[in-house]
Amino acid sequence: MVEQLRSWCATAMLLALMGACATMGGDPVKVQVVGLDPLQGQGMEMRFAARLRVQNPNDAPIDYDGIAVDLEVRGNAFASGVSDARGTIPRYGETVITVPVTVSAFAIVRQAIGFASGDRSKIDYVMRGKVGGATFGGVRFESKGELELPGAAATSPQ
Repeated sequence: MVEQLRSWCATAMLLALMGACATMGGDPVKVQVVGLDPLQGQGMEMRFAARLRVQNPNDAPIDYDGIAVDLEVRGNAFASGVSDARGTIPRYGETVITVPVTVSAFAIVRQAIGFASGDRSKIDYVMRGKVGGATFGGVRFESKGELELPGAAATSPQ
C-alpha cells in the first residue's frame, strides 16, 4: 500500500515538473492594455475595468484560471487588480481578459505631485502580473513602456 502511494506521488510529481518545464521553457506571454472602462469605486478610490490583450507566442495553448496585475507609474505603485476569469489562450493566439483595477487616492496624489515637479513630456510605466494556471502558479509577464504626452514637450521644464 505504501509502495503504491510512493509510486503514485512520484508519477504525479514527474508529470507536474514536465508541465512546468514546458511552460517555463516557452516564450513569455505578451500583455497590452486595450481599453479602460470606469467602474463604481468606494470612498476615495478609482476603479476601472481594464481590458488586457494576452498573446501566447508558444506552440502550446495556455489554460488559465485567474489573472493578477500590478501597474507602476514613474517607479511607484499605482494600480492593481485581480480576476478569477478562466479560459484558454490558444497556441500562437490571443484573447482579451477583463480585470477590475483599483487606484488609491494616495497613488493619484503622489503621481500628480511627481507630474507637477518632473518631466511632463512622458510617463514611464511597468505592468507586471501573472496568468494563473494549474502548473506551478501559472505564467508571469512584464510589460514596460513610455507614454509620450501630446503637446507636453512644449511645457516640460528645462
